[in-house]
Amino acid sequence: MRASAAGERRAVPRASSSKERGGASRARSYREVYVGAAPRRQIPRVVFAGAAVLLLVVAVFAASRLFAGIGQNANSQADQAVVADPVTFTVTFAGDCTLGTDELFDPSTSFNTMYDAVGDPAYFFQNVKDLFSSDDLTIVNMEGTLTDSEERVDKTFAFKGPAEYVQILTEGNVEAAAVANNHSRDYGDQSFTDTVNTLEDAGIRHFGYDDIAYFDIKGVKVALVGTYELDEGAGIKDSMVANIQRARSEGAQVVLVYIHWGIEREYVPNETQMMLGHAAIDAGADLVVGSHPHVIQGYEKYQGRYIVYSLGNFCFGGNSNPDDKDCMVFQQTFTVTGDSVERNDAIKVIPCSVSSVTGYNNYQPTPAEGEEADRILAKIQESSDAIAAMAEQESAQGQDQQGQQSSES
Repeated sequence: MRASAAGERRAVPRASSSKERGGASRARSYREVYVGAAPRRQIPRVVFAGAAVLLLVVAVFAASRLFAGIGQNANSQADQAVVADPVTFTVTFAGDCTLGTDELFDPSTSFNTMYDAVGDPAYFFQNVKDLFSSDDLTIVNMEGTLTDSEERVDKTFAFKGPAEYVQILTEGNVEAAAVANNHSRDYGDQSFTDTVNTLEDAGIRHFGYDDIAYFDIKGVKVALVGTYELDEGAGIKDSMVANIQRARSEGAQVVLVYIHWGIEREYVPNETQMMLGHAAIDAGADLVVGSHPHVIQGYEKYQGRYIVYSLGNFCFGGNSNPDDKDCMVFQQTFTVTGDSVERNDAIKVIPCSVSSVTGYNNYQPTPAEGEEADRILAKIQESSDAIAAMAEQESAQGQDQQGQQSSES
């Protein structure tokens, strides 16, 4: 069963409890015994009979009340046990998706030309469709616009595609798209509005900036928060933290954060990325993923939660033949029991290429196999090791500063 957007009504079957019922009060029977000399006068039998009937009525009434209480107690415990049953689900993140091209590019090798040639929107994600259909929620970064606007912004690269290209995402089993990035308004504010409306009309939830997307996954409320760092740098920290906290206050049990950040073609995150990633976790995020560098960066585990710094490109119409075609898909499985979220290192890093062929980009992201997969995984590990070294150095510096402050005081 795939995730449903919050606000839609759907029946959620309640699982039977695996907990043993216990603690129900048990009825205890007793009788009073009168001790002393019995009166010598004889009591009429009818009095004895009446007293016996009265005692019987009282006993039946008391027993019914007692057993009713036991039943109510058991039902209450059963309800609590159902609520506490663990729910397990898997989310998948992929990187930059530019569904279109720059009008200044050579049209012969462009994304749009490929779309027209294959004539099938399912072509682009066909090698990852099974992967995306087997999870509970799939999220990508929408790196560009879906619009017919001609108001191109004055910038080096500006990407757009027609609204029909949204079918690429629906055919590929994508449910959500981040729109907080440096290409979301390449053709002005109208292009942004056109894009989010097109996504929503197709059933794909958008999120980013102050828009939080909520999903109901098997009865668990999941929030998606998106942030764009490039314009303001560390200045976006406060708004990001506020949105994470707002998601929590609005009932989200799991909060996932997608950040557009970093420096292009750098394989190791910078200090601002690490600061923001840590701040997101400290604010209550359960997972942080990033994009923008157009190459893969490693990941770290911070406070028991993962930060994946760059997934790289994915279905990327922004370059017909990138020098580095490596990318990755990141999956994590969460188990939620009541208010408790268990992670247990249930992650999967899937090495991929933006193209299913070598030598050029055919815009068909494909999982790598064999030696190619090993090479990409080693590359991710190398970056992750560098991140771990940076984190250790940062921690050591923090301890030194605390020591100096303590000695001065």
